[in-house]
Amino acid sequence: MRSLLALLIMTLTLAVLCYCEKDPKEPSGPISTDSIKIKKEVANAFVKRQKRSSLYERYFEYYKSPMEQMHERCENYPPCDYLSDQIGFSLAYNRFFGRY
Repeated sequence: MRSLLALLIMTLTLAVLCYCEKDPKEPSGPISTDSIKIKKEVANAFVKRQKRSSLYERYFEYYKSPMEQMHERCENYPPCDYLSDQIGFSLAYNRFFGRY
């Protein structure tokens, strides 16, 4: 147990030393704002704007249908999930939670 603890402490010590080591490529002074800015064309390559959608589509992104809620309820209860693989979802759900 002690050797395992000693090994763990040594590993953590080496990890801290490697993490805290200064990178010679980076400047030691403060970073200027010019080095942070990028052109719009480059930024648009990896930052995509969310497309507009109708209220109907937004509603269904946030709220699940009753059938999907029942499926999740059955999946989260292991006996129902197992039985649904054997005899089907509707029979398993009826057995554990009653009619839907």
